[in-house]
Amino acid sequence: MPLLQFGEYRPDVSDYEGATTKTILNVIPRGDGYGPFPGESPYTGSLPAACRGAFYALKSDGSVITFAGTETKLYKLNNTDYTWDDVSKAAGSYSSLTSNAQWRFAQTGNLVFATQANDLLQVFDLSSSTEFDDALGSPPQAAYIDVVGRFIVLSGLLSNPFRIQWSGLNDFNSSNSWTSGVNSSDYQDFPDGGIVRGVAGGEFGTVFQDQAIRRMTYVPGSPIVFQIDRISQDKGLLAPYSIIRAGELVFFFSSHGFQKISPGGFPEPIGRERVDRTIQADLDYGNLQLFIGASDPRSSRIYWSYKSVDGQAGFYDKIIGYDFALDRFFPIDVTGEYLLGISQTGITLESLDSISSSIDDMVLTFDAYPASVRPETAHFNSDHKLSFFRGDSLEASLETSEQGTDGRRIYVGGFRPVTDAGTVYGSIAHRDKVSDTPTDSSEVAKSSRTGKCNLRNETRYARFKVRIPAAESWTFCAGVEPDIKQVGFV
Repeated sequence: MPLLQFGEYRPDVSDYEGATTKTILNVIPRGDGYGPFPGESPYTGSLPAACRGAFYALKSDGSVITFAGTETKLYKLNNTDYTWDDVSKAAGSYSSLTSNAQWRFAQTGNLVFATQANDLLQVFDLSSSTEFDDALGSPPQAAYIDVVGRFIVLSGLLSNPFRIQWSGLNDFNSSNSWTSGVNSSDYQDFPDGGIVRGVAGGEFGTVFQDQAIRRMTYVPGSPIVFQIDRISQDKGLLAPYSIIRAGELVFFFSSHGFQKISPGGFPEPIGRERVDRTIQADLDYGNLQLFIGASDPRSSRIYWSYKSVDGQAGFYDKIIGYDFALDRFFPIDVTGEYLLGISQTGITLESLDSISSSIDDMVLTFDAYPASVRPETAHFNSDHKLSFFRGDSLEASLETSEQGTDGRRIYVGGFRPVTDAGTVYGSIAHRDKVSDTPTDSSEVAKSSRTGKCNLRNETRYARFKVRIPAAESWTFCAGVEPDIKQVGFV
């Protein structure tokens, strides 16, 4: 029989006589089907409390410094023993984050800034600081911070949520950094569009409001400093932490679903009639602080975590990935506290004794360390540990589109999974009417002799299901070769 491929994941639409699938899990799309998604590999010790924001900074020598925040504290990763050092201002506590907020960070040169709306903007000098301190120049308290060109831009201002304010040009932490009219520092109020929910930085800024999106372009020498143009009406940002910058592209989640903005372009939908309705029905709208976007710079894949309506309080329990080169979505079953793209810190021979009692006991291999500066996707798990997705493959589930028509019944004799996985289990989901809920057959192992999953069932509609166990070594699963015969018009 010809190959029946595992199609694009499009749970929003029916797969009746279609080529898409409603069910895949814990796999990533490839040009020849799907591949495994790795499980987490813990890298650090536990934060003292749940992670509420994290960031990595690069020093001038190329070394990596990792910061993380909890509800009332800021921490820096100790690159020797991989524990977390309290670097809060004067070792004190900050005003508590609101329940729907996270710490946000930005870096300019040697300065790392941390912000949340309930406290003053914090700054850490990578060349000299041992703890954070209040930023100079009386900047406004803000929920979000981004770097646009050679300016820091604050938004989600406690004093005026309809305003953005930016620092002086190349002046980020001086007594005049936030004085309007000095060195191009200024602010802009928006009379419509709603509350400002964040800014995507870069050479130009993209300002996200509840019901509008604007582009800010630096105009050197002009008294207006930034030209600000509306690029979207009645379409804004729903989840403030869903903004992702992936190269020159910006992605986000709006009330209209998943969107993409290309350089100089306008928002365009990427999830419509594909995954938007499914995610909107599954999303816990009371916990949008867990709807967090992250990019994997090693690939063309980006990820959004979110808490489902059935998820445990305080954690996201779903991740939806999107490969923008292949233009395909994929779901991942992972629980955690905070999702981010981050670089692993380096290692020296002197620090080996602090990490592990022996080389054999090390969680990560030496091969992982030479690429330590290259960022990748990671998260803080439910134990408050920073973990990279480098572990054994997760259990994978794949299902074909539905086969069969109203005209004739079919006899299914089984199918042959087309994959390099050694251990594979197969089953079918079958029904006699489109209005019926599919019934799953018993699961059988792939035959070691023929490579076939032997199943016998007479039905009108059938979907072929493949399960590859966790920790199985495999690289691709393209589809199945079904054994189907038409048997009558009953």
